[in-house]
Amino acid sequence: MSQRVRKIIHIDMDAFFASVEQRDHPELRAKPIAVGGLGNRGVVAAASYEARKYGVFSAMPGKVAKRKCPFLIFVKPRFEVYKQVSAQIRQIFLEYTDLVEPLSLDEAYLDVSTHKKGKPSATLIAKEIKERIKKETGLTASAGISINKFLAKIASDYRKPDGLFLIKPEDAESFVEKLPVEKFFGIGKVTAQKMHKMGIYSGSDLKKISEIELIKRFGKQGSYYYHIARAIDLREVKPNRLRKSVGAENTFEDDLSDFNEMENELKKIAHKLMERIIKADTFGKTLTLKIKFSDFKQITRSKTFHQDIMTFEDLWKSGLELLSALDFSGKKVRLLGLSVSNLRNDESSDRAIQLTFDF
Repeated sequence: MSQRVRKIIHIDMDAFFASVEQRDHPELRAKPIAVGGLGNRGVVAAASYEARKYGVFSAMPGKVAKRKCPFLIFVKPRFEVYKQVSAQIRQIFLEYTDLVEPLSLDEAYLDVSTHKKGKPSATLIAKEIKERIKKETGLTASAGISINKFLAKIASDYRKPDGLFLIKPEDAESFVEKLPVEKFFGIGKVTAQKMHKMGIYSGSDLKKISEIELIKRFGKQGSYYYHIARAIDLREVKPNRLRKSVGAENTFEDDLSDFNEMENELKKIAHKLMERIIKADTFGKTLTLKIKFSDFKQITRSKTFHQDIMTFEDLWKSGLELLSALDFSGKKVRLLGLSVSNLRNDESSDRAIQLTFDF
């Protein structure tokens, strides 16, 4: 592999919002709970592991979650508390390295190639961080350790919850070769299905396809797939990473031609986007609709507001307005996406979130 060997840790809190609620409310422990999801248009922001056993997951409409688990307990979110706990955990990270790249309130990358504790093993550092988080917050985290971001991210999910998994440098390529493409971070369900049709089921299969062919089939993402099939990811951990936008999109297995279908799919995407906005702890003024047609032609439409988009209702209505303004005569839609940009990160937004986010 032609990459400098780094020691990267990915820390991912286990069912973060739900775990905080179970920690603070003993009567909720070991019970299926959903944070959010209240009201006719409620959306689940997080689900406990007990609820996930019934098929309840984040971004799911509350009504659907209740059907899947009739005795599900809905809990009102307390975002100011989640932010406080997240800041507490981040301070633990910074005791080990200055190279901390938060991805959201509940996960971050740490580069411990050079660090502050003098420990030779990244695995021992990850173990100690997990123990510190448990002792100081009462919460569990999963940690993945490897030579780059891609592998560390996969490793952290490998033995959840409360997991610790190392992918050694000498095992990196063979690990990826055996990995089903569905488990690759950055490969979604539709892309995986497309790969299956090409005879690609594992990293080993993916490795056999040339970079040119992958780019031809998947656009610029093809180059990314080519490199991760070889366990190569040169991205650095960037502690001052400035997020420019938050988005969600879906590529459909079958192209859409019916507007009602497009509307339903866009609503699901809006739910997912709102979840990501909350987790990223940032809001923005510009909403962009992205559409890719069956002929791969792509268009975007945007709308900028005088103030931040703070509620799911505003996000959804504005997205639908952008969609409704388009003429789909004779056109089929392959992909729909929504993103929010022109972001800010304002501590004063806590109260507004509590008051206006439609659960």
